[in-house]
Amino acid sequence: MLVVRALTELDLKGVMLSIGNFDGVHRGHRELLGRMRELGRRHGAPTVVVTFFPPARVVFGNATYLSSEREKLDLLAAFEPTAVVMIPFSREYARTDKAVFVDQLRRLAPHTIVVGQDFRFGHERAGNLNDLSPIATRLEAFGLVTHEGEVVKSSRVREHLEKGDVERANALLGAPYRATGAVVHGEKRGRDIGYPTANVATGERKALPPGVFAVTTTTPLGTFGGMAAVGSKPMFPDEPPTLEVNLFGFDGDLYGREVTVFFHAFIREQQRFAGLDELRAALARDEAEARAALDRLAP
Repeated sequence: MLVVRALTELDLKGVMLSIGNFDGVHRGHRELLGRMRELGRRHGAPTVVVTFFPPARVVFGNATYLSSEREKLDLLAAFEPTAVVMIPFSREYARTDKAVFVDQLRRLAPHTIVVGQDFRFGHERAGNLNDLSPIATRLEAFGLVTHEGEVVKSSRVREHLEKGDVERANALLGAPYRATGAVVHGEKRGRDIGYPTANVATGERKALPPGVFAVTTTTPLGTFGGMAAVGSKPMFPDEPPTLEVNLFGFDGDLYGREVTVFFHAFIREQQRFAGLDELRAALARDEAEARAALDRLAP
């Protein structure tokens, strides 16, 4: 999978093209991307995903993102695109005239463009489907997808995550929510009470669900079940929020190495304990509940 930063870097013609923010790559996005892959296979044509990072709402407001660049690329790779154009989105890029974007797409001589029905682009979001239609043999526009009676949107996934409801967020995503980052040094208190943790550094605007969760974590040394504590620490309120993961059965060194945490089930909210003995007892209960939750998810 070729990854470039600008449409002008691609030398492809007759492509099957899918365009969107694809934040989280949820069920609605998966329908578009699946269609792109299907068309590419059917016609023996190259497939191209055009996407942006960070999302506009992060650049212009205080929103969080569901997928970092790395996470989005990992998710998009499942749809086997020939190339991904990951355009760095900024206030300057937002001023790009719609005609410039359309001309750059035209160079790819797209056979089919697959987008969401509400896709807008260019300065002040002036571009729409009518601007895309003339440059492709075919334009396919997908409407909003619903799942179990709820409209699937990235904003809805974020709302569920803010409440710690990873099960509902996962239902809309169609896969476990993930957070990728390097393991960094922490205070090492977990080691002293028998529950060593890997402190995972994520971008400060990464959406993370607050609470304690049953998780699985992929590492360079294998995949492990575990439990994760996310957010501020009631026992240590002066410290910044963190993502700390206890890996069941792991004995090794992950400092400086990249891991991906997959959230599966909510266990409890973060809470303050009277002392370390009470905290240790709570962690033992958390471990038992996390193991039971992961056992239920096992095939």
